[in-house]
Amino acid sequence: MEPKPAESTERACVVAALQLNSGNDREANLATAGHLLKLAAERGARVAVLPENFSLMAARDAERRAHAEADGAGPVQDFLASSAERLKLWVIAGSVPISAAPGARSAQACLVYDADGKRAARYDKIHLFDVELPDRAESYRESATMAPGDKVVTVDTPAGRLGLSICYDLRFPELYRRLERAGAKWLIVPAAFTAATGAAHWEPLLRARAIENLCYVVAAAQVGSHPSGRQTFGHSLIIDYWGRVLTQLPEGEGVITAALDLEAQAEARRKFPALTHRVAQLGA
Repeated sequence: MEPKPAESTERACVVAALQLNSGNDREANLATAGHLLKLAAERGARVAVLPENFSLMAARDAERRAHAEADGAGPVQDFLASSAERLKLWVIAGSVPISAAPGARSAQACLVYDADGKRAARYDKIHLFDVELPDRAESYRESATMAPGDKVVTVDTPAGRLGLSICYDLRFPELYRRLERAGAKWLIVPAAFTAATGAAHWEPLLRARAIENLCYVVAAAQVGSHPSGRQTFGHSLIIDYWGRVLTQLPEGEGVITAALDLEAQAEARRKFPALTHRVAQLGA
């Protein structure tokens, strides 16, 4: 059965999380992303979030380097701007590899486009995934091809002020505290979480970030098997400010939507003022 479209009202704004199984064919990935963005718009979303690596899940580092774009120019950025303008939809690109020079390490950049197709914000992933998974023959070194960001970024959207983050950032609560203190009412976590870490930690961490900051959280994920042999967890989620899962997509490609009610959130923050009870000496 086709999901019933959510409805944006003066009180609430509908947002969407898109789940993809991206491969190493950029054009095919963009075609899938375009189809899902159209579905999100048809279901009433005013803002749609794509997952990390939505345009390319490279099998080799050399592929990723070859597809990095200069800031402000390139086929992926052109696709995002034109899609946003055509659909009259805010589009948040989970990550795009942006390089300052050919062959250099690229930033893992989350780009935000408004409904006129103009770029409204850029956030470069701060925490890079350099790990070996316990009890598994899996290791990752994002720093080999990526340069870390150093700026905390928020942007005003139709669904309220948004705090930007990407994937591995999720494990560092101090980032989200700073985003909330900068006025964020909702947070995004576009991701390509591994199947192993996702099964263990994905939902608990997302719900924790929502609860401790009394923020909505929208998490758009990669899912399934990819050309490199990597398995990603999926389970895209939209969570409310009380930590309740509003909707989720465990498997397969698709779109989920939910309405963010900022008035209800403000009332909850007023009645349960934990955010005002921070002890300054303990930091953020």
